[in-house]
Formats: sequence, structure tokens, C-alpha cells
Amino acid sequence: PQVPPKRFPVAAVETILKDVLGSYLREQPYEPTRCRDMVKDIAEVIKARVKDLMIPRYKIVVVTHIGQLNEQSMQIGSRCLWDPASDTFSSYVFKNTSLFALANVYAVYVE
Repeated sequence: PQVPPKRFPVAAVETILKDVLGSYLREQPYEPTRCRDMVKDIAEVIKARVKDLMIPRYKIVVVTHIGQLNEQSMQIGSRCLWDPASDTFSSYVFKNTSLFALANVYAVYVE
């Protein structure tokens, strides 16, 4: 397998996730209808900002979740079949007094 000439910038993408989730959700109360729309918008903004980094030959998958903070528990897991030498991910969890949000960006190198 070929090694990418430029590694995926995990830290830079985590900064994007932190910035986007914080700017969209900082004061946002949990409202199911509004959050359903926002989760799509947030994923699109994250995807666009990651693409703007112009990292060649990586396919990008963005997954976002928003849920209500209400004394309940939620566990989210994911599994991928990939090459640990070239593929990676960035992840960030945001919370305010009303909601939590999780954003994952999966980066899969294409030879």
C-alpha cells in the first residue's frame, strides 16, 4: 500500500470541529425539529471546511449527532475496515446546558 505524501491533519480538523460545533450550538437549547435541521447543516459546513484544506487523495465522511442532555446515557461506536498507516479520523464532543453534539470526520486514503 502506498503511503500518502501528505498526512491527514487530524489536529487541524479537530479545530474545525470545535469551531463549527461551538459557533452553531453555544447558546442553542435542545429543540428536536431545529436540531434535526442543524445536524445536516453542521455536517455540510464541516465537510466544506475540511475540503478547503485541500488534502489530496482522501475521501472524507462526516457524521454528526445532536442529543438532549437529560440525565440519560448514550454510547456511540463505529468500526471501519481501513489501513492504519494512511487512514484516520478526527472527533470532537460539544456540550452546553441543554444538549450534546458529536462530530466525527473519517479520512480514507485512495491510491
